[in-house]
Amino acid sequence: MTAKLIFRAGPKALLKIKDGGLHPADVKVVAGAAGGPKWLILGHLDRFLFTDFFKDRREPLFVIGASSGAWRFAAASQADPLAAIQRFQDAYIGQSYNDRPSPEDVSAEAGKILKHLLGKQGALEILSHPFLRLNFMTVRSRGLTQSERKAHLFLGLCLAVGGNFIHRKSLGWFFQRGLFYDSRHIPPFAGMPDLPISRIPLTLQNMGPGLLASGSIPLIMAGVTGIPGAPQGVYRDGGVTDYHMDIPFLGRAEGIVLFPHYQERVVPGWFDKQIPWRKPKATHMEKVLLLAPSAAMVASLPGGKIPDRNDFYTYRGKDRERMADWRKAVEISRGLADEFAEVVLSGKIREIVRPLPL
Repeated sequence: MTAKLIFRAGPKALLKIKDGGLHPADVKVVAGAAGGPKWLILGHLDRFLFTDFFKDRREPLFVIGASSGAWRFAAASQADPLAAIQRFQDAYIGQSYNDRPSPEDVSAEAGKILKHLLGKQGALEILSHPFLRLNFMTVRSRGLTQSERKAHLFLGLCLAVGGNFIHRKSLGWFFQRGLFYDSRHIPPFAGMPDLPISRIPLTLQNMGPGLLASGSIPLIMAGVTGIPGAPQGVYRDGGVTDYHMDIPFLGRAEGIVLFPHYQERVVPGWFDKQIPWRKPKATHMEKVLLLAPSAAMVASLPGGKIPDRNDFYTYRGKDRERMADWRKAVEISRGLADEFAEVVLSGKIREIVRPLPL
């Protein structure tokens, strides 16, 4: 049988898994990448993880994501994760735009999706979850990247791209990380010393605007201002600095970081997508177990690809066709959850896990 799911582990995670397999108690952090519609193929895996795999959990489990990764975990952290994930999936697939939507149009549609995801009690349920601790990334804009004037923002982003090409730390001139965290427990990755950061406790009041900011793609969506409890400023997509989460997930603590991902490559920031040699720090990845769809599984999806933002242009004027293909991709990706369950619960993960390229 052709594998649908691949397992890649950093050196410390690899040794632990080779020795004793993978158990729910081993996992201390679950990470989620940004990436727009790509999250759709991870929905069934999330359903299994947050209803079956971690069902007997008692100790805190920290989840950390940006953009769609943050929204996935906001759904999973509600009292009925199956219903919340389904609401998120339905609303996300159902989004629709005119031929030339403005940033305000896209933000309004995203706000509708988020409202549907959270429902009436979502924020309260997240902040009172018995073991999940939601954390997510945003960025607070600096200089020209604060502007909503397209020319100014574009110039600021170009300067950020150039600076990032030379050195990733230069992103701190243009953006400050904003970590929204569940204050019941300080997450082990709260330090993040490589870039400027604000740490913002999550509340019922800032949950919605914070999540909206986490997915507010520059130029595509409007920035978010006036977030309760956060330093004043214009907040945008956390994927700008943390596209795939290159952070000290566990610091010196022991355990495994579970990273359900849509690809094998881990890209530190949004501007690193076109820099093939830019890799996460090896020390950040040593306790990571990355799960990703195999090439064969991706080839079986409609169009032989994972859903992505370009589909809004490819299927322009053909929303029904796009929605149908996205639903097919979701259904096919059910195999990822089935394979994870079979491989992990049987112990076969000890034989098939391979080193994570660093």
